[in-house]
Amino acid sequence: MRYGSFRLWLIALVVMALGRAGQAQDLAAFEKTVTEFTLENGLTFIVVERHEAPVVSFMTYADVGSVDEVKGITGIAHIFEHMAFKGTKTIGTKDLNKEYAAMSEVDDAFKKLRLERHKGHLADPERIAALEKLFEDARKAAQAWAVSNEMDEAIDRVGGVGLNATTSVDATRYFYSLPSNKIELFFSLESDKFLNPVLREFYTEKNVVMEERRMRTESNPVGRLMEEMVTTAYKAHPYGEPTVGHMSDLATVTRSEGQDFFDTYYGPANLTIMIVGDADPVQVKQLAQTYFGRLPASENPGPVETVEPLQLGERRVVIEDRAQPLLLMGYHKVDINHKDDLVFNVLSDILGSGRTSRLYKTLVKDKKIAVNASSFTDFPGSKYPNMMVFFAFPSQGHTAEECEAAISEEIEKIKNEGVTEDELDKARTRARVNLVRQLDSNTGLAAQMAYFHVLTGDWRNLFYGIDQINEVTAEDLKRVANEYLVKKQRTVALIKTVEK
Repeated sequence: MRYGSFRLWLIALVVMALGRAGQAQDLAAFEKTVTEFTLENGLTFIVVERHEAPVVSFMTYADVGSVDEVKGITGIAHIFEHMAFKGTKTIGTKDLNKEYAAMSEVDDAFKKLRLERHKGHLADPERIAALEKLFEDARKAAQAWAVSNEMDEAIDRVGGVGLNATTSVDATRYFYSLPSNKIELFFSLESDKFLNPVLREFYTEKNVVMEERRMRTESNPVGRLMEEMVTTAYKAHPYGEPTVGHMSDLATVTRSEGQDFFDTYYGPANLTIMIVGDADPVQVKQLAQTYFGRLPASENPGPVETVEPLQLGERRVVIEDRAQPLLLMGYHKVDINHKDDLVFNVLSDILGSGRTSRLYKTLVKDKKIAVNASSFTDFPGSKYPNMMVFFAFPSQGHTAEECEAAISEEIEKIKNEGVTEDELDKARTRARVNLVRQLDSNTGLAAQMAYFHVLTGDWRNLFYGIDQINEVTAEDLKRVANEYLVKKQRTVALIKTVEK
């Protein structure tokens, strides 16, 4: 799930956020529906009243993603997302004391197994086999004390829907909706999740994440190519690490390392809770203080300080596979808070958004060298300097190199000739329509507001962005293309089809 593209076109947002009346209203009117407050422990709540239906949507936005991981524990942010649904000290256990004792046995067995495996070719195969059995027996014994899906079922019983979570490079989001008369259940369950976490079934769930990696990356040529591109484009910044993690890290990470990650990044000052729907702000404040006020304050971990060095030459990576050929071209660009970020979104729309874009017209319709060609921004994230990416699937009988040359030619046209005012106007219109589609739900609105609050410091930047859109000029697009879309800042990744 991603909310970076076309994020500032707010005419449509205003319409959707204020209700279904069909008449756009200004920021002052919308602010009357919003209540924002911060508890003494640093946890921020933003409430948007929408009383059209007796439903409330909740989103807990944790300002932590794979970008916050370090070497050796990649994938831990995603693993913890899974852990958050496994219950707490009071939910999901038959006997907590006995379960803790059993989980300790699992941890000890796994550490012994990991230590023996680390010996490499000097490891004793018989001892490894014995330790594997010891670990598996301990894992099953601990699992016997767990009550699977107890938290999920508590939500389902009262009519909750949409229970899910996502982990990206920048953030982890937890969300679902409840009938408005069951709002207290959210406060009880969600606060308990962060106050009393129990990383039960940790090693079992690791296997689930490892299977996700096999499906997303190792068995998926497109996934492999995207991973290879970011690891090639980023040499220092952790944006170059996969969100799902490296397989060797997933195989060796321990429950104690998972707990350490939680203790560092899941303090209340690193959380923002969005509540959108049929909610009473007075009641929300009372419930927030009662339940979330229990969380002890902790130090905010702060941003990643590593800065990616300036790329000084083109980088290329080729994957040979029986799969369909594919081209990816990524150019380094600025983060969400830079003045040029909005210009990139407009540029991406004109060049590569939909069947009316320049790339689709040239590569697919006219030259017929591709079956699809497009572009997107904010890859792999938005919080830190990221990439604008072009991609193309070559048509039969044509190559990724042909598509690369054609895309480069279209970029040069932008640099030299610019865009027309008609193209600029159409880009704005398309963006508004796209944003309506994104925000046609309480959850969509919650996601956008949380995104802007955390990444830009103020959810109101959603609205302020409309003025910035109108200020983007054709000259801005030329300038940005000439400054950033240059060969030395480019990373090219392609699949070369081979017979095996």
